[in-house]
Amino acid sequence: MKIYGDINSGNCLKVKWVCDHLALPYTWMAIDVLKRETHTPEFLKLNGAGQVPVVEFDDGRTLSQSNAIIRYLARGSSLIPSDAFAQAKMDEWLFWEQYSHEPYIAVCRFQMFYLKKPASDLDPDKVKRGYAALALMERQLAVTRFLAGDAVSLADVSLLAYTRLAHEGGFRIDLDSAVRRGTGATEKNLGLLFAR
Repeated sequence: MKIYGDINSGNCLKVKWVCDHLALPYTWMAIDVLKRETHTPEFLKLNGAGQVPVVEFDDGRTLSQSNAIIRYLARGSSLIPSDAFAQAKMDEWLFWEQYSHEPYIAVCRFQMFYLKKPASDLDPDKVKRGYAALALMERQLAVTRFLAGDAVSLADVSLLAYTRLAHEGGFRIDLDSAVRRGTGATEKNLGLLFAR
C-alpha cells in the first residue's frame, strides 16, 4: 500500500506508527501540505477533500481520515481491545480526539510552529479548549495506565500524535503529569524514541 502523508502531520504519523508497529509494508508518498500538494488534480482523485493522510491499497481502493485508517489497519491486532465495550471506549477517545483535542492542540501548534505566530496571537478560546482537553486526559491517565484501560490501544496512538507536540503550540505539560507518563508509556510500547 501507499501512504500519502506529510511527515510533519500528527494525523499522518498515526498511520505510519501503526504500520511500523504492526510491521505492515508500505511506501511513504511524501506530500507537502504547505506547498498545497493536496490540492493538485492528481491528489484530489485520491481524496476529494484535499487532506492527508490517504492510504491507497494495492487494489486501487483508498481510505482517508487518520482514525478510520488506523482502525482498519489494526483490525485483529493487540492495538484494538478484544472486548466489545473496551473497543467502544477506545472509539470514544478516537472520536473525541478529532472533535475536542486536535482542533485546538494541533491548530495552535500549526499557527505557532509553521506560521510563526506568537502565543499572544492565538485564539484564547482555542487555548482554553486545548487545556481542557489536556485536563481530561490527565484525569483519565491518573486512574488508568492507558486511555482505554491497562493496555496501549489506538486511543493512545491517536492522542500521542499531537499531545507530544503540544508545547509547540504554547501548551505546558508538567514533567510529572499523568499525561507525560501516559504518552511516554505509549512511545515505549510502540518503540518510538523522541527527544524531550
